[in-house]
Amino acid sequence: MPDKVVETPFPLIDADPHAGRVIRYMRPSDLAVWAGATGAFPTVLYLWDKWDPSQLKIRTQLRLGGVLGFVGGFLMAYQRSSFRFWGWSENKREEQKDLAELSDRARRGLPLYGESDQPEWIQGAAYRNSAFSQLKFHLFPMFNLVNHPHHGTDPEKYKPKEDSS
Repeated sequence: MPDKVVETPFPLIDADPHAGRVIRYMRPSDLAVWAGATGAFPTVLYLWDKWDPSQLKIRTQLRLGGVLGFVGGFLMAYQRSSFRFWGWSENKREEQKDLAELSDRARRGLPLYGESDQPEWIQGAAYRNSAFSQLKFHLFPMFNLVNHPHHGTDPEKYKPKEDSS
């Protein structure tokens, strides 16, 4: 079955980026979203209790709200970073960083997307399960934790250029 080709306004960097790359490529704005969500959740709970007092000590609820805000903020930041890998939002910085990182790996003779001790069929299944999974975080958070060769881009662009002089 051929991969689905999605037309995007910006260049595709990786159709199924590894979770480590998504986190490493996060921008400060993604971290600000994460921090904002972490603080916003308990703040809203606190203000709600001030507006409609429950006559209870809400310390435990605020702690739980902080944890939920932290997790929700992380998922939002992860999704924003993934959108740039997919070419759904401006990604010039990530494109340059990806080209430098993977060109260096190709120059040193390493596999572009890392080595995996998993059989090919497992790598394919992992790709099919995690591709575009960031769009389903509200149902089931799933991350790509398997190194595989299925990324929707041409690996030849990372190969060292031969001098013809």
